[in-house]
Amino acid sequence: MTGHEASAGSEGGPEPRIPPGQVVTPGFPVLHHGRTPSINLDKWIFRITGLVEESRSLNWEEFRRLPAVTATSDIHCVTRWSKLDNRWEGVAASEVLKLARPRPQARFVLVHAEGGWTTNLPLEDLAGEGVLFAFKHNGADLSPDHGWPLRLVVPHLYFWKSAKWVNGLEFMAKDRPGFWEQNGYHMRGDPWQEERFQ
Repeated sequence: MTGHEASAGSEGGPEPRIPPGQVVTPGFPVLHHGRTPSINLDKWIFRITGLVEESRSLNWEEFRRLPAVTATSDIHCVTRWSKLDNRWEGVAASEVLKLARPRPQARFVLVHAEGGWTTNLPLEDLAGEGVLFAFKHNGADLSPDHGWPLRLVVPHLYFWKSAKWVNGLEFMAKDRPGFWEQNGYHMRGDPWQEERFQ
């Protein structure tokens, strides 16, 4: 099952698969602000900090030893393109949450990425079905422009929430805007509600 394609609508038929205002693309557009970072896997560290039982740091080898999963999902960019049936391979966010052991007061997560990039998520969105930290797309390693070595994939939110070059999670009691949210993008970004901008 992918996205909303198998859900029943209010009149008994399937709900639309494409959110309002979106157009399907066969390609995979590259959109980001600034340069694509150069990342050395020998120095790469994934940090788990904030409101957790114990802060953790994993190097690339340790992260790749976590159980791998595959998931297929549609993605929807705030710039109005959608790409269907993406097959991702990576580590389920639920697996990372087991390591993190968030404290009861943790309700939000600030996702950290190379170069100081951030995006924010409610903890319940990070824990959602099909959310994972991907290192492969459609059977091939992610390209640097698409987030190699690791990108978060949150298929039920606009694609800017699926941060590229991810290297950490900070658990928080209160929501805090990330880079794009500070620059006018919506704090949550539900494509079905067209939560594009503040």
